[in-house]
Amino acid sequence: MMKLIIVCGFLSFTAWAQEDKKVMEPIKLMFEGMKLGDSAMVGRAFYPGAVFHTVTSDPKTKQPVLRSEPIAGFLKAVGAPHKEVWNELIWSPKIEIDGNFAQVWVNYAFYLGTLFNHCGVDAFHLIKDETGTWKIFSGSDTRQKEGCNVPKEVSDQMK
Repeated sequence: MMKLIIVCGFLSFTAWAQEDKKVMEPIKLMFEGMKLGDSAMVGRAFYPGAVFHTVTSDPKTKQPVLRSEPIAGFLKAVGAPHKEVWNELIWSPKIEIDGNFAQVWVNYAFYLGTLFNHCGVDAFHLIKDETGTWKIFSGSDTRQKEGCNVPKEVSDQMK
């Protein structure tokens, strides 16, 4: 009986870990596409009608500001020629899943080329579509230039 419980627990953990990996696939696809400047690749990570939000502060008043942008604007920016590679590195994802809905909260550091630009937190909401594929339908982030605690193993990737 104890062996059966252990085996069932292991199988449940394995299935859970595999689903976590599937939830992260569109997020990794988006960041790889950003790095390559490939808006078509990035676009495959998103559900139709997806929206991005940024929570920041007004530089003068220090009051909170919410900026929202349909995914089309982000895709246009990714695909537009730019001198430096956009490289967003992430660590410590926290993944939660309930049926066809998932959310991911993850720390990030954004680099232009190899130079640090800003850091913050990304929060993604995803839906499992009719094909069983996870897609991002909402992304939010924070952005700061100071107080960033980027782990050494992350920042070392830019050397």
